[in-house]
Amino acid sequence: MSDVVLAGMWGLVAGSALLLGAVVGYRVRVPQWLVASVMAFGAGVLISAVSFELVGEAYEQAGLGPTVVGTVGGAVAFTAGNAWLAYRGARNRKRSGRVRSQPSESQREGSGLALALGALLDGVPESAVIGVSLLDGGAVSVVTVAAVFISNVPEGLSSSAGMRAAGRREGYVFGVWGAIAAASTVAAVLGYAVVGGFPEAVIAGVTAVAAGAILAMIADTMIPEAFEEAHLASGLVLVCGFLVSFALSHA
Repeated sequence: MSDVVLAGMWGLVAGSALLLGAVVGYRVRVPQWLVASVMAFGAGVLISAVSFELVGEAYEQAGLGPTVVGTVGGAVAFTAGNAWLAYRGARNRKRSGRVRSQPSESQREGSGLALALGALLDGVPESAVIGVSLLDGGAVSVVTVAAVFISNVPEGLSSSAGMRAAGRREGYVFGVWGAIAAASTVAAVLGYAVVGGFPEAVIAGVTAVAAGAILAMIADTMIPEAFEEAHLASGLVLVCGFLVSFALSHA
């Protein structure tokens, strides 16, 4: 099996977790404390993966300067895109609807498209680094795939619950997350096929950009849902997620 196909396959595996979470979040009324707990765990997993797999790898390949520039650049790019989408009605796209409601289409025209674009903005950097990880010896980073998969389940769960609360139809919700799963496949393929032709320093920079975007996404869209009106153990749950990912990276 070619590496391009492998990249797409692993991107699809990670992206399918969004659809899995969306099905559960839309069809099952999950208690708020459980949504917050799963989101906190996913945030901890991603923070660890970014720290030890992405930023650490970029530093080893290119040194401190390109790593810092790339990470800041990724965070700036995500923040700019997120600010525009927030203005269009996608500010609370990861919210389950109990604490902060997502707007319905009647309340904010165009918010449905903004929610879809927001999901794409959140998911593409995660999937792209799966493809990039194949460049290091031809084997995908199991830690990166596991981290993205684990974190995608609560993202899809919480967001689809919020979409349901906002009155969005089942076809729209599952269509959005199915399309994002497909986009994750494409992003992973492009991460491998396009970035693979660049010098090592550029690859490190791209990895750092993805790391910065993911960190900004965690802080802006995952942690608020995990900690607002959540139980007092949410911090502990986040640490457990962090340690699970850390253990996988050192297994």
